[in-house]
Amino acid sequence: MPATWELHIQRTGEQIGNNKRRTVGRYQVLLDGSPVQDLSGATAETRGPGANAPAGNNRCIEAGSYNLHVQSGEKYATIGYTANTNPTALRRPGLLLMPTGQRVGILIHPARGFLWSVGCINPTAALPNAASAIDFLDSRRRVIALIDSLRAFCGASFPTQAGARIPGAKVIISET
Repeated sequence: MPATWELHIQRTGEQIGNNKRRTVGRYQVLLDGSPVQDLSGATAETRGPGANAPAGNNRCIEAGSYNLHVQSGEKYATIGYTANTNPTALRRPGLLLMPTGQRVGILIHPARGFLWSVGCINPTAALPNAASAIDFLDSRRRVIALIDSLRAFCGASFPTQAGARIPGAKVIISET
C-alpha cells in the first residue's frame, strides 16, 4: 500500500458572472508523489481570499494542508451515499476536510450550475469562463472516483465511522 494519498488543489483565479464570484483551480491526486491518471480536473469554490475564521465568513477555506475524514451527514456521505443521480436526491457523495479552524462542514462534494455551496470544494471538468456551468453528473462521478481511490488506497483499513480520519490522506491547497 502506498504511504501517502494527496489531493493537490492549485487555485488559479476567480470568475465573476451574474454578480456571483467563484474561485477556480485544478486538482490532481498523487500516490506517493506520483500523479494518478484520471484523478485530475478542475475545482470550483466560493470567493476568495481564503479564510478559516470567523465562522460563516462566506469565503473559501485558507490555502494549506487538511486531513480527509469520513462524512456522514443528511446531505453528503462518504459511505452509503445514494445511487440516485438526481441532484436533489440526498446523501450525495462527499468527503470531510479537517481541521478547518472555526469553519465546520467543509466538504468535497458534487455541484451543478455556477457554484453550489460556501466553503466547500466542487470537482468538475474545466471551467474556461464564468459562463461555464458545472455538470452535476460529471462532478458526482469525480467525487465518487476520489472516494473509490481512497478505499483502494486504504484497503481493509478504510474507516467506517462518521468523522473518522482517513489514514495517510491529505488535501493540499495552494494559491497561484
